[in-house]
Amino acid sequence: MSYWSDKAKRLLKSELVKRGISHTHLVELLSQIGIEETKAGIDSKISRGTFSASFLLQCLSVIGCDKFEVEQYESELMIAAEPEVKYSPSKPEDNAKG
Repeated sequence: MSYWSDKAKRLLKSELVKRGISHTHLVELLSQIGIEETKAGIDSKISRGTFSASFLLQCLSVIGCDKFEVEQYESELMIAAEPEVKYSPSKPEDNAKG
């Protein structure tokens, strides 16, 4: 889960940086749509990266982010490949010929 939390955190932080929006300004923007947050609360959520999808969408909406790109997910656990070794059946007599 920490991979996804980190990914969400990086996405939100990068969109804030692109637009030059501080956490303090984000508090003000969220309050304009009826979302009451404190700067400390936002700092904590973004630092942990464990905020809800609703919070992420609210933030992206108020900062004017219409589109974002999610990086391709790759994990060593999901990419399990056998080494490329060509096997050829051998007969016991082939080994004895040497």
